[in-house]
Amino acid sequence: MSQALSGRRVLVVEDESLVAMLLETILEDMGCTPVGPASTVEEGLALIAAGQPFDAALLDVNVAGRQVFPIAEALKARDVPFVFSTGYGEGGLPEEWRGQATIQKPFTEAAVQDALMKAMGVENV
Repeated sequence: MSQALSGRRVLVVEDESLVAMLLETILEDMGCTPVGPASTVEEGLALIAAGQPFDAALLDVNVAGRQVFPIAEALKARDVPFVFSTGYGEGGLPEEWRGQATIQKPFTEAAVQDALMKAMGVENV
């Protein structure tokens, strides 16, 4: 695995506990520090509002029945790169979010790493 992401803090917003645990394991394997997981939009916004530093975020598009876009807006306002995860792929995103780094569920560790590196503009070393 690449060490390019080592030491990065990554916010995880995911309401399915098994998927959240999988993401935490994947991030830890890449040397990242997972933050969260937040299982609701409110929890995610609270973590951002608390001023914790994040290098990036992984956002499940549908969190506990709500769209994650308020969190995406808050991260965008702070210039924090993020990756959407969804069962529908990028085509399931509203028009204004198309082109945003997106991974489709079920995802692989390589897909998560590639999407995070692309979102953060990190070169694979």
